[in-house]
Amino acid sequence: MERLSKLFGSPARLKTLRLFVFNQESSFTLNEVANRTKLSKETSRREVAELLDSGLLRKKGERAAARYQVNPRFEHLTALNAFIRETTSVRPQRILAALKRAGALRLVALSGHFTGILETQIDLLVVGDHLDDRVLSQAVHALEAELGREIRYASFATADFRYRLGVYDRLLRDVFDYPHRLLIDKIGL
Repeated sequence: MERLSKLFGSPARLKTLRLFVFNQESSFTLNEVANRTKLSKETSRREVAELLDSGLLRKKGERAAARYQVNPRFEHLTALNAFIRETTSVRPQRILAALKRAGALRLVALSGHFTGILETQIDLLVVGDHLDDRVLSQAVHALEAELGREIRYASFATADFRYRLGVYDRLLRDVFDYPHRLLIDKIGL
């Protein structure tokens, strides 16, 4: 991310670009941009203003009710979209470091957006013992801010996961029957 942030001016600009490129059908207020990117309101305001001046974004409404969305007529949108999608990834070590604070991890599997298969129900499967849902949620939100898109995830206690695996749970089949990547496997799949 550091090289790209230099290319685009700053990590804040890159986070803001990713948010809008990955969510082209959505519009956001400045508060929503700040919340989704985990940037300060002032930084978000500055980055949105720059992207608005560049023509990438368009503004709907005035003042507090203003919402910002990707301008579909931006002449370089297709190339920017392809570039951002191709270069956006989070290293597995970063994902594991964020998730380890949630509890004792037994299995972490990536699917969906992480593998390029968009039809799956979840992007991240976490199995562990004594998982703290609040900490896990915060870790996923931090990863979402870095990626610029929502991460659909599911978490299970080890015993619950083994039961679901034994009864061929549809959610688990959706992960394991399609391309996926195991970051941790202490269960022995």
